[in-house]
Amino acid sequence: MEVTPGACGITSKIYPLALPRGTEKFCELCQGPATLQCTKCRVTFYCDAEHQQADWAGIHERICPLLIPIRTQSLCSLTKADQIHVELKKVELMGICMSVAQSKLSERKYEEALPAAQFCLRCSMDVHSPSANHLIPAYLLLAEANFGVSNLALVTELLSQAEWAVLKSPECGHEIYQRLHRSLGRLQVATGNLDAALLNFANDIYHASEAYGLDSTVACRGHFLMADVFAKQGKTAIACSMFSEVAGTWHTHLTKHIETHIQNVQPSFDKSQHTEVDETLRTVLEFWQNEDRKNSGQIALVAHCLAMLWFLGGDSQKALGFGNVALQASQLIPNHDLTEPIQTLLQLVQNPQREQHPGCN
Repeated sequence: MEVTPGACGITSKIYPLALPRGTEKFCELCQGPATLQCTKCRVTFYCDAEHQQADWAGIHERICPLLIPIRTQSLCSLTKADQIHVELKKVELMGICMSVAQSKLSERKYEEALPAAQFCLRCSMDVHSPSANHLIPAYLLLAEANFGVSNLALVTELLSQAEWAVLKSPECGHEIYQRLHRSLGRLQVATGNLDAALLNFANDIYHASEAYGLDSTVACRGHFLMADVFAKQGKTAIACSMFSEVAGTWHTHLTKHIETHIQNVQPSFDKSQHTEVDETLRTVLEFWQNEDRKNSGQIALVAHCLAMLWFLGGDSQKALGFGNVALQASQLIPNHDLTEPIQTLLQLVQNPQREQHPGCN
């Protein structure tokens, strides 16, 4: 048996003709005929080194030893207690895979998110009925990963499965409906069906408001996506109004986080949101910086948001850059109410040791 070490785990070659009659091994990622085996767990197979390395980086390194008890025992040969134990292990694997996939998606590592999202769906199907509403989060997760790699045909198929499961499960909560409508809206934007996208984003906002609150950042993202569609349609007045609302919501949230940071209270800002928020605010800033609709007040507001975001993220250089943009824009408006908060933030960025904490003189 030939052993191949690599930076991403170790594999050994398998020879299909040497396997017992009726025994076939399939690639973990593509389900094609396998030629390689993971030498650590010996229960996972691949068609080539590329798929093995992709799976190792995506999820296999994390779950390799956990697969052994699940894949080496036949359920029919186990006692009832052992069967329950195996099912609980599968549920544990589902949770790990979902967490890993979500983390990689938040970092925009779509290729690396795919193996974890695929395994999450496969595990969900093993544990639950193929038509159960428990599969919906896994469908949506895998759809998001494939959207990131522009596999729109598979995204369409996965969202159709999720939509069908939702239709058969009217008891699904607002959180599931919100995620489904957002995914459908993004797909329709990508395929040019902007009117249908607006309808789905409107439903996204409704369910987000019911689940998380009208002023939540989840609902705010829905407003941003809808505003972006109106901008694409040339409906500038509506886009301006909605982008202003998005900026105002984020300014309120980030200001609270800055106050919490200054008071040396445990931070509550979800850093997994950072990339998405940065993309959102940069898009809004570019919209207001356009010569046809240049608005110094909105530029100051959004640039201040970005400066606060990067200050909280620990990048003083970017915080300083956006802070200076915000200050210059605010100073174009006499007695602008953001000038002083922006100057205060710039002082914090330049002299972090001057932050005041409870108990300090």
